[in-house]
Amino acid sequence: MTKSTSRKSNNLDMANKIKLTVVTPDGVSYTGEVDMVTLPSSQGQLGIYPNHVPLVTQIVPGEIIAQIEDKEAYLVVGEGFARITADSISVLTDIAVAGDTLDEAKAEEARRRAEARMAERKSAEEVAALSAAIAQSLANLKLKGRR
Repeated sequence: MTKSTSRKSNNLDMANKIKLTVVTPDGVSYTGEVDMVTLPSSQGQLGIYPNHVPLVTQIVPGEIIAQIEDKEAYLVVGEGFARITADSISVLTDIAVAGDTLDEAKAEEARRRAEARMAERKSAEEVAALSAAIAQSLANLKLKGRR
């Protein structure tokens, strides 16, 4: 009887988790079972728990916060998309950097370079790319400033 009780509690524990996978062009940046995820979407911050209604949303540069028991894991991400189901979140993004590996000096320098190039404004595509680079650098700096 004890074994079946512990098996049931393990199944309940798994039902209270959601699998988060973050993929970039370089490969899988993060994968793991989490309790809750906060995503930076085009509609604002989204809090995603297990058994969420299916959803596809655009991701904007910012931070993903994954709640794992009493800890939080942070990823700074660029633009992309998230596919959410009842038991999984798949994020496809152009860049993802773990919060504990950010270099504040490099992020600040990248922001300065992008803003300087923005003043030149050569084409709409370049302006869009530079805007994304600035947003990414600001997200990096914001996360590093809070830590």
